[in-house]
Amino acid sequence: MPRLILGSGSPRRAELLGQLGLTADEVRPPDVDETPRKGELPLHYCRRIAGAKADAMDVAADEVVLCADTTVALGRRIMGKPADAGQAAEFLLALSGRRHRVITSVVVRNTKGRWARDVVTNVKMKRLSDDELNAYLASEDWRGKAGAYAIQGPAGAFIPWIQGSYTSVVGLPVAETAALLKAADYPVYGGWS
Repeated sequence: MPRLILGSGSPRRAELLGQLGLTADEVRPPDVDETPRKGELPLHYCRRIAGAKADAMDVAADEVVLCADTTVALGRRIMGKPADAGQAAEFLLALSGRRHRVITSVVVRNTKGRWARDVVTNVKMKRLSDDELNAYLASEDWRGKAGAYAIQGPAGAFIPWIQGSYTSVVGLPVAETAALLKAADYPVYGGWS
């Protein structure tokens, strides 16, 4: 059986892999510059970063590598991980009361090939009161989260509606990831699928 290498240090991605009955044999996050290019659209950005992560990894003959990137997009604007509480507040105020997209690009690679998939989910955030915004910022839950929020945390109370994949918004679309791993001949669900 090939070894599964997770090219991400995200604990959420590791947990979502667990929904498939999988545990990575090794976690090896690559060092990739995630700076958006001038004029780059969110889907192209997300696809490029996930691909760059997969390409940056050395893959042995007995390994399957899984990399992903998640981006929050408000129109053409890419909302990555906020640098500080001020930028987190800026992102959350921009998203407040509006619909946006959460894009997760997944790339699976071995020595024989490369498989990729983009999943776009539409998300609506309720209009945030000053008290809600300040309490959420004080929680520090926004740190390290694209768009300054995580749907699986306290900010889930701000999301009344999504259209698409919940697990993709968390950081790894489980159904699509299973299909990519199967395409790479990696046994999913302990080989019973």
